[in-house]
Amino acid sequence: MPKLSYEKRQGLRTWVEINAKVAEKNFQTLKKLLSPKTKFAAVTKSNAYGHDLVEYSRLMEKFGADLICVDSIMEAKALREAGIKKPILVLGYTLPENFKMVESLNMAITISSLENLKKVVKSAKTTHLGVQLPSGLKIHLKFDTGMSRQGFLKEDLEKIFKMIEGRPIVIEGIYTHFAKAKVPNEKGETSRQKEEFEGIISAFRKKGYKPMAHAGATSGGIVYHDAHFDMVRFGIGIYGLWPEKAVKEMFEKEFRLEPVLSWKSVVSEVKKLPKGRGVGYDLTYTLKRKSKTAVVPIGYWHGYLRALSNKSSVLIRGQRAKLLGRVSMGMIVVDVTDIKGVKPGNEVVLIGRQGREEVSADELAELADTINYEIVTRINPLSRRFYLK
Repeated sequence: MPKLSYEKRQGLRTWVEINAKVAEKNFQTLKKLLSPKTKFAAVTKSNAYGHDLVEYSRLMEKFGADLICVDSIMEAKALREAGIKKPILVLGYTLPENFKMVESLNMAITISSLENLKKVVKSAKTTHLGVQLPSGLKIHLKFDTGMSRQGFLKEDLEKIFKMIEGRPIVIEGIYTHFAKAKVPNEKGETSRQKEEFEGIISAFRKKGYKPMAHAGATSGGIVYHDAHFDMVRFGIGIYGLWPEKAVKEMFEKEFRLEPVLSWKSVVSEVKKLPKGRGVGYDLTYTLKRKSKTAVVPIGYWHGYLRALSNKSSVLIRGQRAKLLGRVSMGMIVVDVTDIKGVKPGNEVVLIGRQGREEVSADELAELADTINYEIVTRINPLSRRFYLK
């Protein structure tokens, strides 16, 4: 594995390393699941799940993604300003006052309600000095087939067709999102959603529209090959993380996904403390023996969840060091009694490998009663990301 030199990270208390070679392996692994006609959408929303929006999008463009999916028009704008040329789809809500920016940046937005579709239509009819402005506003209509979140209902179809007929709007795509694709042993609900979406696709085609249809995210792309349609939106998988333990158990013998992210810090202080001494806010941990402890200068401000208090471990000198007491805003304390030679400046691995040991995002997620998505996405975006090739 490529290594970050001390000179590059010198002066930093915490940083993130991204292995670009592993990222490419994950991309190619997922790409092989698709037919040659099916497009690959790389989802880099929310700062690329903590991996750096711009840099990870550059990787996806380089590897051959057909489209980049982001959450907001501000993320899309940042990518265009960084020189990303691939088609972009905004998955989240776009404020009507930003519709003209969408056209100028050559991207597509998601429209998921009749109220916002009315505003799109109104925007397309806007005139300037008595002359109708040219409109190339590209939209993807999202349908709620069972998630009960964003999206039109199938009962809205006739109203939609009436509103968009003859308007200078490009219906580039239609899509939905599966609610239970991460539960591969319970396929009934996903199959029902797929069938409903197929009916919606058919309704558009009968009206003469031929939008790109897409439904599957990483779980859908892995589990439901019959629901790939025209494109699959791969998110968590492109970062080498499985969307759910059950999906991993079912498919890990067929192919491998490898995490690309490592999160690191340093030891800032080492001290010896007597048996019976309390540690951290509220003294929630009491030392059971004479101990040597180390302070690591990261906390929940940096994205290390407070829910990990008294539960998790970090890696120092290739060994596990248990977290003692509460996670503070800017530091944690770990037990290094059984680790020889620990001193200030030693590298600390919060997520990743060191020697033969590994602390994974999945492990931390289980300890914090959350999901691996949250573990990596919560890493403070101000922390430096280094891309290693």
